[in-house]
Amino acid sequence: MQHSFRAKRLLASTALALAGAAWAQDSLTVRIGQVGPTSGPAAHLGLDNVNGARLAIDDLNARDVRIGGRKARFELIAEDDAADPKQGTQAAQKLCDQKINGVVGHLTSGSTIPASKVYNDCGIPHISPVATNPRLTEQGFKTSFRLLASDNAMGVALAHFAAAGLKLRKVAVVDDRTAYGQGVAAVFKKTAQKLGLQVVDEQFTHDKSVDFSSILTAIKAKGAEAIFYGGLDAQAGPMLRQMQMLGMGQVRLFGGDGICTTRLAELAGSPDNLAQVTCGEGGASVDKMHGGAAWKQRYDARFAGQFQGSSPYAYDAVMVLVEAMKKAGSPDPKVYGPALFNTDYQGVTARIAFDATGELASPALTLFQYRGGKKAPLN
Repeated sequence: MQHSFRAKRLLASTALALAGAAWAQDSLTVRIGQVGPTSGPAAHLGLDNVNGARLAIDDLNARDVRIGGRKARFELIAEDDAADPKQGTQAAQKLCDQKINGVVGHLTSGSTIPASKVYNDCGIPHISPVATNPRLTEQGFKTSFRLLASDNAMGVALAHFAAAGLKLRKVAVVDDRTAYGQGVAAVFKKTAQKLGLQVVDEQFTHDKSVDFSSILTAIKAKGAEAIFYGGLDAQAGPMLRQMQMLGMGQVRLFGGDGICTTRLAELAGSPDNLAQVTCGEGGASVDKMHGGAAWKQRYDARFAGQFQGSSPYAYDAVMVLVEAMKKAGSPDPKVYGPALFNTDYQGVTARIAFDATGELASPALTLFQYRGGKKAPLN
């Protein structure tokens, strides 16, 4: 009797083991890395980014996603780079060492560009949701992709609006010495001069500064009608407050997606301080995106009050990586990586396809002003 009971237990254990082995053979785990600043002055932007990636992972796990015939389970491995190039490369190497299947990131160009070499060297594809410096794809890496317009398009569009839309004549240019800030400011300056605008002053600060009084005083003395600021909202907000204090309330402030955030109203101290701001973002405003309004409702229900603008791009970046894995029948970066160049995917942000450099084939661009402290698209 005892022998029979033990035999039955052994048979049951063997059956469970075989079932577990069969399930394991029919399933796989896909790990997606995500890097952005969740500490430091750009933490609110990084948090929005990682939220978008988390929402994508949750949506994928709620579906029966199969890669090469096997049911896939997805995990997000998030790293903080504090928008710092050194921390960015360290985070990239950490993800390489963990043999992550693909990466969404980084957020800032200053972190993304050096990290892109790490990913190239270890052969892992990465899609940056919002890093805009053109140098990212100019390096020729076959592992680097971008989901929105680069600074080349942004700086040109803002300069054209200053010259043709607002009929300005004198502008000043300020940047924060980061790869992003310098890149977009340089394009704006070059285009503005071609259009006949006079660049009356050039100044620079850094991405942790809070006092711009000496810079603004110098610009005011030279009669600038507008300031182009290449940098983030963490500096643009205090700059707007100080412009009011120095009697520069009628001087316009231009900037790229780094200042074009919902938090700028808070950082500027008053909705009235935003009246002279014109900024740009790659892509369309969320309410004009394919399914954008419904997507944002889901985002807000889960991450109330945290939306800044980059999360739809992080969401789509995860989805594009997984679509390439499905097409290639494998999550192995070396196998699915080339399939990214054949992407044709209707995302939340746009119909996504890449050119041979990893840039969007047809990038969109939207200019914004602030009305009552809220962003309002101009196009």
